Amino acid sequence: MPIELEEQEAIGRRIKRRRLSLGIPQTDLAAAVGKTQGWISKVEKGHIELDRSSLIDSIAAALHCHPNELIVRPYAGTASDNRWQEAASSILRELRRYDLTPAFEGQPRSSTEMWIDMKRLHRLRDAAANVSILRSLPDLFREAHALAEASTGHEREEAFGIYAVCAKFAHTAAHALGHPELVATSCERASWAARLSGDPLMPAVADWMRVWDMWATADWADAMSLADKALRNVEPHYEAGDQLAIRIWGSLQLRAAVSAARARNTPEAEHRLSLARQASDRVDSYSGPELMDRHSLTFSTGNVLIHGINVALEVGDQVEALRLDRKAKPQHLAVLPNSRRGHHRLDLARAWLWDGNRHRALKELRAAEQLAPQLIRNHPVARATLRKIVYAERASTREQLRGMSNRFHLDDQELFR
Repeated sequence: MPIELEEQEAIGRRIKRRRLSLGIPQTDLAAAVGKTQGWISKVEKGHIELDRSSLIDSIAAALHCHPNELIVRPYAGTASDNRWQEAASSILRELRRYDLTPAFEGQPRSSTEMWIDMKRLHRLRDAAANVSILRSLPDLFREAHALAEASTGHEREEAFGIYAVCAKFAHTAAHALGHPELVATSCERASWAARLSGDPLMPAVADWMRVWDMWATADWADAMSLADKALRNVEPHYEAGDQLAIRIWGSLQLRAAVSAARARNTPEAEHRLSLARQASDRVDSYSGPELMDRHSLTFSTGNVLIHGINVALEVGDQVEALRLDRKAKPQHLAVLPNSRRGHHRLDLARAWLWDGNRHRALKELRAAEQLAPQLIRNHPVARATLRKIVYAERASTREQLRGMSNRFHLDDQELFR
């Protein structure tokens, strides 16, 4: 059997091995994740595909391990595919020595010049070019650290703001490629630098990152509480009409909506989506000068739309997800960056697959890969969705051939065992 088709069964075996090592009965694991003992048994035998992040996260939390231990991320690739891990190690070294003398030769650039690099990283993030992001970051961390050490006043604060945003880019890329240590360390350093940045909104951005991390441990209630803490800190600036605060407010509400959906609290998820829509309306009505998105948060009406579709899938309603997609205005989706559109196409692939249309599901998965190849090829849900399509197609073809062989009175039925 090809390696990619064995992966589902291997995940099941790892779940079983971990469960047995902890002495947890199938019935207890089933109760912890809200499923039946029979469902757990099928998962462990590789008969059920885990095609929702919330399922993987919930099982991992019940087994007291990181989800990556069960799905073995980062995924193995060619030597060139794996070179990004060198950059990840270099970033970790810089993040660990945050309170030591900067290892930077020469004179660091001004914060104004360095913010230009943040715009470039934003474009790479929008293109889901996560490997390129990681390769750019070690030098930027060193330079931002050196600028903070050599400066005072506002310039020093700006250096810490740059450092925090660099940590945010590292965090996003590490999530996409599956490096949990870099995810955790980036989040810690973003929180540290945000407090020193002099930017009253930057700590909320760091909390927005932490909410994402809480999903990995299925701490949905804590994720909601943290989002609400950040929202309270942003609220005065949001009410005053600060456009950057409006974007952060909306982004936090979307994080809260997904958290509520994963907790199976559909009314709360819908409420959070409605609050995010209010924020997107305020963004759409803005007519002032172009803003510098110093926090690198993409928030728009299109972003709210695709999160609504994701929320519908999180609660298992593919019919509603497909309805929302038909209702969405193409112009709102077209302006989204490739990284977001790739995620959206992946969600549509899942929706169509759950709705029984494998052909349309594969079409959407191909579109997702074309939009954001690094992101989709390294996404556990994308891999699970593809495996599910392959298994279903193989089973369908096998049954068609079995029927034909019976009609042809072929004797070699061993072919179908």
